[in-house]
Amino acid sequence: MKIEFVLNGKEVSAETDPRRSLLRVLREDFCLTGTKEGCGKGECGACTVLLDGEPVNSCIIPAGQAAGKTVLTIEGLSRGNRLHPIQAAFIEEGAVQCGFCIPGMVLSAKSLLDKQNDPSIKDIKKAISGNICRCTGYTKIIQAVKKAAGKLAGKKR
Repeated sequence: MKIEFVLNGKEVSAETDPRRSLLRVLREDFCLTGTKEGCGKGECGACTVLLDGEPVNSCIIPAGQAAGKTVLTIEGLSRGNRLHPIQAAFIEEGAVQCGFCIPGMVLSAKSLLDKQNDPSIKDIKKAISGNICRCTGYTKIIQAVKKAAGKLAGKKR
């Protein structure tokens, strides 16, 4: 089946079984390896992408569900060599260690910050609750999201 959708701002199509996971299509058909496979069961968040702006676990989403929608992966967040303010904040705050969970964390943060200019710590914790990190203890990740909120709010003025 031919599945057409917008991927990182570009209209694309994939000839695939619509039941195949979106993760497999992104990694194998489009060579977008920033989206990681962790548990393969939708529990760890390493495979998080944004589907029409909402974070989803691409390992359990059938590719057919992306038809006619917009998918954003970590590769689509930066503009050329310019990091997105969320990515920059993660680096500045030392929120990146092994990096395996970071694409999903960043995209979950983006979804939150697209909706809220100044989220509370509770809001941030809820937004990233679907993403497991084994390295950081989350404190620096939460600080990075707060910092990114400030950066993005400054851009909107």
